[in-house]
Amino acid sequence: QAVPSPAALWGVPGQLQDGALLPRHAIEIYSLHVDCKVTSRFAHTVVTSKIVNRANESREATFEVELPKTAFITNFSMSIDGKVYPGIIKEKASAQKEYDTAVLRGQSAGLVKITGRKLEQFHMSVSIAAASKVTFELTYEELLKRQLGKFELLIKVRPRQLVKHFQIDVHIFEPQGIRFLETDSTFMTNELTEALTKVQNETKAHILFKPTVDQQKINPELDETLLNGDFVVRYDVKRGATAGDIQIVNGYFVHYFAPHEMPVFPKNVIFLIDRSGSMAGRKIEQTKAALLKILQDLRPEDHFSFITFNSRVAEWRSSLLQATAENMANAAGFVQTLSASGGTDINRALLTAVSVLDKAKRLPKSSVSMIILLTDGQPTSGESNVEVIQENIQKAVNGKYALFCLGFGFDVSYKFLEKMALSNGGIARRIYENADAALQLQGFYQEVATPILRKIEMQYPENAIEGLTKNNFKLFFEGSEIIKSGTVLLMVSFLPLQHASDLTLKEEANVKEKEQVFQNQSYIFGNFIERLWAYLTIQQLLEKSISAQAEDQKTLEAQALELSLRYSFVTPLTSMVVTKPADQQQTELANKPTEQLLLSIPGTAKGFCTFLCTLQQKNECRGGNHLVLTL
Repeated sequence: QAVPSPAALWGVPGQLQDGALLPRHAIEIYSLHVDCKVTSRFAHTVVTSKIVNRANESREATFEVELPKTAFITNFSMSIDGKVYPGIIKEKASAQKEYDTAVLRGQSAGLVKITGRKLEQFHMSVSIAAASKVTFELTYEELLKRQLGKFELLIKVRPRQLVKHFQIDVHIFEPQGIRFLETDSTFMTNELTEALTKVQNETKAHILFKPTVDQQKINPELDETLLNGDFVVRYDVKRGATAGDIQIVNGYFVHYFAPHEMPVFPKNVIFLIDRSGSMAGRKIEQTKAALLKILQDLRPEDHFSFITFNSRVAEWRSSLLQATAENMANAAGFVQTLSASGGTDINRALLTAVSVLDKAKRLPKSSVSMIILLTDGQPTSGESNVEVIQENIQKAVNGKYALFCLGFGFDVSYKFLEKMALSNGGIARRIYENADAALQLQGFYQEVATPILRKIEMQYPENAIEGLTKNNFKLFFEGSEIIKSGTVLLMVSFLPLQHASDLTLKEEANVKEKEQVFQNQSYIFGNFIERLWAYLTIQQLLEKSISAQAEDQKTLEAQALELSLRYSFVTPLTSMVVTKPADQQQTELANKPTEQLLLSIPGTAKGFCTFLCTLQQKNECRGGNHLVLTL
């Protein structure tokens, strides 16, 4: 097996070839530009890398970009000595047929892979002749999600060599007004800070990071780069106590809703903790550490309890307790005693949790009840058919409570947990088996700790809009944001909006005035609301399909596929086909990775793990005869 060349981000040379060390800059990146335009939360990012082969023979140039998992690739091209080789987005099955022959020959099985909890990596290699140049360009788009009161734009930086012309541009335009703006970096030094400039007014901001070659150096004596890590922009927008902000461009509208300074509903929380044998060791210790911290974050008006399970289900108390100092002290003592052994009876544990909430008395009248399930395995005791479990839980919950499912590690059936959570008004989240797992658990709890609205419904004028994205929301948490989008059919003077529940908020939007906001914004891509609508619709159709019946699932996926092709998004239903020069492997395929299911295959060598196995990447694949199946 050939030694893999250690490619670097955005077009870095391999250092080994046929066992010999290449000249340090045989393949040189002479220009690297990241240009990101954020318009009303919708980010459009273009990464351009220009490379020259300074060797006297052909060499391989590699282009790697780590992009957010939530982003969709929309375009890729490479230009070699003036000839352009574009990526073409096709329906996945059709693209796969073109590619199957290459896979059978043992060549690369795809250009995109998951590289961490937030990122996936696009990888392309091409051989270029001596003295030749290649330009790679990748475009991707994402809708920034508001979490804990801020939006975050993440740009991964790792050129692995000094770059003569290195530049990151971030343009932000938020018509609501920018409330705060900050940048952060895992590699910033005093010298690099001098290369960072920020210009900001009421609604616009421009962040420029343009270090010289000397500023990029670890020290003056070494030609090694400091640029290795995360470049992060965080911000939030101004908002009043209204029904939100409406923006309209070319007949498409987007409605942002994020009320603030509202009273928090008391919570009734059951923490449902897996203590089966697979949780032994670091997992159970990290769970205990997280629970002790979460207990401190409960509000005095909250009620809570614990249910633990392995092959048996054990209730800490027969009813929920108020979060008094005495009860929390007793709970902390209980958490410290948790240990792990036995099987995993998820079905009975969940039914027990629902029963406890059903029987609960003297709870605050206006309160929100939720179950937070933490498990690291699949059902092995009691009912083990996941479809039966999903049906049992949905019938028992019956829309009364929200179920949040946390899958610890990679032995868990994430698809099972995700479907169960989405069917019951919650979400699923993978907790990665790293040193900071306790912080991941605490971070998730903070996101759902402050419910301020429930049963939210948006009402729009009849016959005035169509193509509306998701319109009903079970819960709204402080620090998050609801985004709705659709097309405006009637160009009426006003578009009144109403949010119906115990609290009613109204907003009026003058269509002509709203459209003028985005006129003459030269650095903003003009059809961003239409693309935002398509992005959001695809995401929601795919999410809805997870918990849908087979026939409905086909319909939802067909709708998502049509939009993916129309707007050129690489989604789980499409692939990008990239054709290389005639003297090289002809076709490469870029697929959108999804969460993986790792199965243990008896008798399979540990080294058989594919590159998608995160544990294998970190040399932590234990005992693990894993085969990665992408669902």
